[in-house]
Amino acid sequence: MSALTEAIARSFTTREKQPPARSPLRALGRRQLSGAEVLAQSVATTAPAVSMVVLPVTMLTHGRLLSGMITIIAATVLVTLIAFCVSQFTRRMAASGGLHSFVFRGLGTRAALTTGIAMLVKYVGSAVMTLYHGGQVAIALLGFAGEHVDKTFHVIALYLGIALLILGALVRSVRFAALAILVVESCSLLFIVGLMILGGSGSQQAQIVPPTSGHGLLLTALAAVFALAGFESAAFFGPESRRPLVTVTRTVLLTPIICGSLFIFAGWAAWSGRSDTLVNAYLHGTATGVSPGVVIALNVGLGCSWLASSMASSNAASRLVYSFGVERLLPRRFASVHSAFRTPYFALTVVVCTVLVGGGAFAILGRGEIFDDVRLTVRGAVIVAYALVAIASVVFLTRIGEHTPGVLAAASCGSGAGAIVLGYLVYANTIDHAYVAPIAVLVILTSGTLWQFYLQRRSPKSLLHVGAFDSPETEDVLPGAGVFATDAAGNIVLVGEPTAGAR
Repeated sequence: MSALTEAIARSFTTREKQPPARSPLRALGRRQLSGAEVLAQSVATTAPAVSMVVLPVTMLTHGRLLSGMITIIAATVLVTLIAFCVSQFTRRMAASGGLHSFVFRGLGTRAALTTGIAMLVKYVGSAVMTLYHGGQVAIALLGFAGEHVDKTFHVIALYLGIALLILGALVRSVRFAALAILVVESCSLLFIVGLMILGGSGSQQAQIVPPTSGHGLLLTALAAVFALAGFESAAFFGPESRRPLVTVTRTVLLTPIICGSLFIFAGWAAWSGRSDTLVNAYLHGTATGVSPGVVIALNVGLGCSWLASSMASSNAASRLVYSFGVERLLPRRFASVHSAFRTPYFALTVVVCTVLVGGGAFAILGRGEIFDDVRLTVRGAVIVAYALVAIASVVFLTRIGEHTPGVLAAASCGSGAGAIVLGYLVYANTIDHAYVAPIAVLVILTSGTLWQFYLQRRSPKSLLHVGAFDSPETEDVLPGAGVFATDAAGNIVLVGEPTAGAR
């Protein structure tokens, strides 16, 4: 008999009835996002339009033109290697916990919790900073229109309005949010690329603000890596993708290549002087003679990109918090899903409110040094998570007997480079007597151990649910083609295929 014939025969045999198997992530609505919608989420998180301006500014500010170009190219290669490591998980499983769930499969609970906290810091921190910048651009555009937002009440109202629009779009549906992000980011990229190409060479010379740090190479490297960070956000939407193992894997691999190519082009523009007009418009507005039309167009493009990134980062953070709720690492309330829209509305509300408080506080109280500390902390958190998932990919593949030299090489290069940059970050800040970022990185590194210890004391059963992923349901398997059993957490799951010749 063929395997299909055997499965059909087994489906008619009498067996003891058991509860149907259900994916722990089925409440989100499985198999609804297309490849373009998943790609939109991943690309928007990186905010490519903004990074195409920030990277030239960083290179010119610190006088790192040649070394800056090399750094951007190296960062693109290294992040692509990390993406290759992540793809070893995405081609085998779909999980709303993203890297948190993947690291669990390779390195266990402690490393998974550390990764989860690192990614939560990254996405919430990114959303806070991009919301702040997006709000500031909106204030500047209103100023061009003759409406001056200079009172605290008006600033609060503006940021509250933006946050409500973001929350409404995210709660409405994941597809609606993805399409909105795709349109906004596409328009932003057209603005920025067009201004960079048409800005010409020699029409202006960049007027650079004096650097506040002597570690120009470090800041350029961090900016380049962080500009590419966010490619993995597609993994959070694996359970909601139509073909998760294919769609998410392609997106994870393509995003750093697409964005890296744009950033290399931006680095070339800074090197050749074609970004000078853009840099002046970004740093000084019309003060250096840049036409108001260019400044307004730039602000529109940057504002759209920043707010799209804030929306995408909040969306990704909500899926991570939702996963924590499903795994009982947080109260079950965080796993609540809207009955009509199938979105984690409670997690979204908590995340967006947190982002609003952070972004609004910076808008009202001013940036100060704390903003730079937050930025360095977020960038350090990204490196921690990437290093852990690279190492986890090697351990995971070795355990299942599918280890290859290519994965080992990619993981070694990615995690090794990440450790070097992270060590340099801590060292540079320490010798400059700036201790916030190093302490924050140390807290992130020890957070998994502390959280695991807390859970072992207060809720040891929750540790059985860590690493939840979209498992096959009874309806996904032809009757008689698989064996379902109860796992350690009490869930009915697919555990294997029937033995040959079984009837």
